[in-house]
Amino acid sequence: MGLQSGWHPVAILVLESRDLQELIKPQKVEFHSLNFNNTLRWLPGRASKAQDTVYYVQYKVYGQSTWQNKEDCWGIQNHFCDLTNETSNVQEPYYGRVKAASAGVYSDWNLSCRFTPWQETMIGPPSVNVVHRNKSIILKLQAPRSPYKRKRGSNIPMTNYYDMLYQVFIINNLLDEKHSTLVYEGADKVITIKDLRPGVSYCIMVKTYVPMLDRSSAYSSRQCTVLL
Repeated sequence: MGLQSGWHPVAILVLESRDLQELIKPQKVEFHSLNFNNTLRWLPGRASKAQDTVYYVQYKVYGQSTWQNKEDCWGIQNHFCDLTNETSNVQEPYYGRVKAASAGVYSDWNLSCRFTPWQETMIGPPSVNVVHRNKSIILKLQAPRSPYKRKRGSNIPMTNYYDMLYQVFIINNLLDEKHSTLVYEGADKVITIKDLRPGVSYCIMVKTYVPMLDRSSAYSSRQCTVLL
């Protein structure tokens, strides 16, 4: 499309910048959350090979008219932004949005869905300490912790926010290394599994479960022991 066809150079530049605006616009702007560690993530636009593209992030509480800049995520090249501190009221709904810039051209903002941490965070498994004694295995469980701190400095456990149960699964490796059996569900932090066979390798995995949300965590890492 040359100048002979009647196109003015400024008009061509405007069209090119509009194309670039669309090509660099961030895609799939979404909150990801584990134990209230709340991160806004996005994919680069269709011009993903534009190496000089930078991103700008804003957030707000649902119902507010003013967007807040996230200073640590202003002109960044990453495709994620930690908004944990900005979304610390876990019952509040929030929005995030991202725009991109490249070669002096800025895209439009792309908005996340509404995000309420208490309803949407994924809860991690507990930490598990396994001790074996005679024909028993004793488990000591500790709830996953949020990033938010008490006044004394310790991280607040997720049990402060939810009524949480533990689901304990055992694998008898002599029978089937892939088949796990639920042997306990409840809120106790110290659990004894009795009447196990000496000389047999057992593996333990634990999930957290929140009945109100009908939501389970992933399994804890498998811990195996052989009873003497």
